[in-house]
Amino acid sequence: MAYETFEKIEGVIQGINRGDSCCSMVISLISNSNIVNVVVSGETVIIDNVRLRAGLRIAVFYDANLPTPAVYPPQYRAEIITSLRRGQQVALGYFDENLTSDDNSLQLNIGPVTNVVTLNGQPYTCSPENSELLVYYTNSTFSIPAMTTPQKIIVMCQY
Repeated sequence: MAYETFEKIEGVIQGINRGDSCCSMVISLISNSNIVNVVVSGETVIIDNVRLRAGLRIAVFYDANLPTPAVYPPQYRAEIITSLRRGQQVALGYFDENLTSDDNSLQLNIGPVTNVVTLNGQPYTCSPENSELLVYYTNSTFSIPAMTTPQKIIVMCQY
């Protein structure tokens, strides 16, 4: 799957309601003082199978190419959801042979404590360059691209 059309929303879960079916739910997020609704289906990937609950800080990735209803508050269909710790950032994208993101905004320095895994949590034993990556980090430099030593990298393997 190509992730170049995915956009990110970060926020804190305000509430969770049942969706159109028993297998879906609608999450209300507070993001930058605005409310955003996110539809979670049985096909939504929830990293580490975290149980979603009010007060949890999350990042939601949705496909910006999919149609969205013209409603307020805005409503998006979640493709990937991940929980975030305090001060933690997450980036999803293609990283080249130098581990620089395709938009040149972030360069990775893999350290000895960087946990590199596949989407199902198994150790990734190859080098993660030239791959789609979900990267968790806290500190980065102010350079262009910003450099960081990530805490965790999830390699979005193509099967």
